Amino acid sequence: MLFDLPDHDTLYRALLARDDRYDGHAFVCVSSTGVFCRLTCPARKPKRENCTFHDTVGACIEAGFRPCKRCHPLQPMASGDPAIAALLAALDERPAFRWSETDVVRMGFDPSTIRRSFKRQFGMTFLEMARQRRLRDGFETMSSGGKVIEAQIDAQFDSASAFSAAFARLLGRAPGRLDRAPLLFADWVSTPLGDMISVTSRTELHLLEFTDRKALKTELGKLDAQCKGRLGIGQTAPGQQIKAELAAFFAGTSAVFATPLAYHGAPFAQLVWDELRRIPPGVTRSYSQIAVQIGRPEATRAVGRANGANQIALVVPCHRVIGAEGALTGYGGGLWRKQKLLEIERQYLPAPQERAQP
Repeated sequence: MLFDLPDHDTLYRALLARDDRYDGHAFVCVSSTGVFCRLTCPARKPKRENCTFHDTVGACIEAGFRPCKRCHPLQPMASGDPAIAALLAALDERPAFRWSETDVVRMGFDPSTIRRSFKRQFGMTFLEMARQRRLRDGFETMSSGGKVIEAQIDAQFDSASAFSAAFARLLGRAPGRLDRAPLLFADWVSTPLGDMISVTSRTELHLLEFTDRKALKTELGKLDAQCKGRLGIGQTAPGQQIKAELAAFFAGTSAVFATPLAYHGAPFAQLVWDELRRIPPGVTRSYSQIAVQIGRPEATRAVGRANGANQIALVVPCHRVIGAEGALTGYGGGLWRKQKLLEIERQYLPAPQERAQP
């Protein structure tokens, strides 16, 4: 996991030195190229600010990066398991193919065994890997102003209908039906805990969610209705600001989020969200404590509902709310992400001597 790795400076020095002691234990994701590599990769070394580090290739893939074609970071896993090697080779040969478990069976493999093997080696299933590799490229092409056909080609979909269907499953509508002069702009955000979708106007952030959150399609549909169908894809100043702030957060340099926000919820929910933003990084609160803080001690359940309705993840830190007895409770992005976020945020706690000061 990200927080178990040595610090960024140590890993960057190891990258520059091509230190083979980290081979297989740490990987570098390079934002300027969109690829991830072994630290021993012979390619020209990236700038420090373009690097993030992970301890598994699965984390790199979930963050939206593609394996390097020079150092082949997937090869060690493939060489140890013939089934993995065969499926990775098939994926490289047919990146535009819409894989299913039936195809896995047709190749002579047991789907449940393959699921376990890929999950163990990469942190994701084979089918999840195949889908992730295709869609991100097309989304980013459109976000940069490219046409739908260019996005389809970049995503390596042979069929326009297949690309449209995959896109619609994520955003709720096909790319050709997105507004060309939008009021709200969707963009792709890569993070160490998985890809996210942001939705911004030219002045505010309206949504920030992990792409695998079940409620994402519904939330996007509501925003689309509120802007009367004028949802599109593109980059804005708030969108670029939140990307930079998330990068600093995961790099361990800052937990400050200053991107202007646009709330979409009832006044009570907005009151709860404001209170969530007052919880310091590395600190947790219970639902009942939040209720007391906002002057509604009897409204613990309503606080829980408001917490679950938050659609600006991380910035409005609903992951910092736990059960009354300290247990992790439901989190739309998954309890594993909640746990990782809380552990990552421990680095932002003040030193003991600072906390002891009056």
